[in-house]
Amino acid sequence: MAYLAGAGSAAILLGAWGFQYIGGLAPCPICIWQRWPHAVAAILAMLLLALPKPLHGLTMALGAVAAAVTGAIGVYHTGIERGWWQGPDSCTGSGDALGGLTGTDLLDFNAPVTLVMCDDVAWSMFGLSMASWNALASFAFAALWIMALRQRA
Repeated sequence: MAYLAGAGSAAILLGAWGFQYIGGLAPCPICIWQRWPHAVAAILAMLLLALPKPLHGLTMALGAVAAAVTGAIGVYHTGIERGWWQGPDSCTGSGDALGGLTGTDLLDFNAPVTLVMCDDVAWSMFGLSMASWNALASFAFAALWIMALRQRA
C-alpha cells in the first residue's frame, strides 16, 4: 500500500506537469507548494526498496505526514479559491504586491508574465478545482500510508 501511495503522489506530479507543460496551465505559487510534499512521498516510497526493514515504519510514517501536508495545503488553497479566507497578498487579488513597481515596470510588455493568481480556478471538474482534487487524493494517500504502517506492525 505504501508503494501505491507513493506511486499516486508521483502520478499527481506527472499530472500537474502535464497540465502545465502540455495543457498550458501555469501553476500559482500555492500549486507549487502542493507539489513538494508529493515529491517527498514519492521518494520515500522508492526508499522503501533500499532501506532496511527496521526503517520502514519511520519511512511510512513520514510518507503519511507528507501526504497529509499536501492535503492540508490543498484545503487551504481551496479555501482561498472559494473566498472562505484570505490568501497571501503575493498571489491573490489584493493588488498590494504592485507597490514597488514603477510605471515603466508596469508598461513593459516584453516582460514575461509569471504571476498566476492563487484565488483563480484555472481548471475544475464536477465543481472541484485541482486544489480540491489534490486534497482528496492526498488524504486518500495518507490513509494508504497509515494502512501500510499498521499492516507492518
